[in-house]
Amino acid sequence: MEYRKNDMITVEIVDCGTDGEGIGKADGFTVFVKDAVIGDVVSAKIMKAKKNYGYARLTEVLKPSPYRVKPVCPSARQCGGCQLQALSYEQQLVFKEKKLRGNLERIGGFKDIPMEPIMGMEEPWHYRNKAQFPVGRNKEGRLITGFYAGRTHVIIENRDCALGVPQNKEILDRVLAHMERFHIEPYNETTGQGLVRHIFIRCGFYTGELMVCLVINGASVPGQKELTASLKEIPGMTSICLNINRKRSNVILGDQVKILWGQGYITDKIGEVAYQISPLSFFQVNPRQTVKLYAKALEYADLHGTETVWDLYCGIGTISLFLAQKAKFVRGVEIVPEAIEDARRNARLNDIQNAEFYVGKAEEVLPEYYARYEQEHGAKAHADVIVVDPPRKGCDEALLDTIVKMQPERVVYVSCDSATLARDLRYLCDRGYGLTKVCGADMFPQGVHVESVVLMSKVKK
Repeated sequence: MEYRKNDMITVEIVDCGTDGEGIGKADGFTVFVKDAVIGDVVSAKIMKAKKNYGYARLTEVLKPSPYRVKPVCPSARQCGGCQLQALSYEQQLVFKEKKLRGNLERIGGFKDIPMEPIMGMEEPWHYRNKAQFPVGRNKEGRLITGFYAGRTHVIIENRDCALGVPQNKEILDRVLAHMERFHIEPYNETTGQGLVRHIFIRCGFYTGELMVCLVINGASVPGQKELTASLKEIPGMTSICLNINRKRSNVILGDQVKILWGQGYITDKIGEVAYQISPLSFFQVNPRQTVKLYAKALEYADLHGTETVWDLYCGIGTISLFLAQKAKFVRGVEIVPEAIEDARRNARLNDIQNAEFYVGKAEEVLPEYYARYEQEHGAKAHADVIVVDPPRKGCDEALLDTIVKMQPERVVYVSCDSATLARDLRYLCDRGYGLTKVCGADMFPQGVHVESVVLMSKVKK
């Protein structure tokens, strides 16, 4: 049977796609159905049809899956933030482990993968220490904040996200009340007019410190004194600031930060290491899982106090300082100068003296260091352990090539994208390294992304 747009289809969902959508098959036709879960029998309307596959919108669950659960959030289906809320948490972990294994097999060509059980959460809610709420007006003209619907910039109203901290709601209530009182307009993406673009909140899970940063299309906010007085009443408030972003783009944060009250950062801890976090700092959003992720990276690094370690894409030094507790010396590399300033400050904060940091692209800094070392010392630069934690695009080939030349005993790869991870691991495996251990980490319960830590060991000849 040939299916066309607007046809209705009844199908059993037998698999799950990489973005969490249900996959069903009917008469040789594969259909992708958002919001359907494995085991459901559903009725769906085809929105887009190709010859052998199509995309459909769920209209009715005719027979619910044994893995289907009632979403905690009433906005889960419209909001773009949680793709898997209708799937039981146990099955979310199964999906993520399968996604990680599947990419390593299909893209990397690996077999008999030495996978450890995925590190899940005991309580997969209220785990995010950061939230960015866009501000706008709804169809009735009322001031609202919430999250964008999937693939759109339409705001789904929500002041109490089930993934965020409880303090978010009180902060949002007070900021919006202030905007009403002083007749402050939200930013309008279409016209470029209006002042308040986003309300950005950070929370220190281990310190209880709070930061509120208003992202504005201007230099100041009417009634700043009254706004700070209101927000200061919330327990834990540590930093109130403005972020100036006048660009006509969908990039959330601008480069300039103005402190209205308190300090320009909050402090939080991962394990025994304290970190100062500014509005522009990258910091893992799930601190409870970050401890597990970094502990696993440290376990795989297998440090005994004699090793020289390179930490590439080091950010504000989160992993570097974790490693420095057990290594002889750690060198961190990061392209963002402000992040390196944070890393150096965090090293001083923790009295860690065996770590130094370089500003630059990892794929340029490491090869340049390698070439310079050979010229100056007449010997090849060596590292005992190299740790990489790249962005989603993975590692540049020039960087991987230098890693191979430096011949570390172990490479620990922390990844937020298992597809580029698989590609990079294959490169290393074809040049003298073996895949020793793989462990998934669920940093984003209710969402589709899965992080992982991988140990590559030099093959003994």
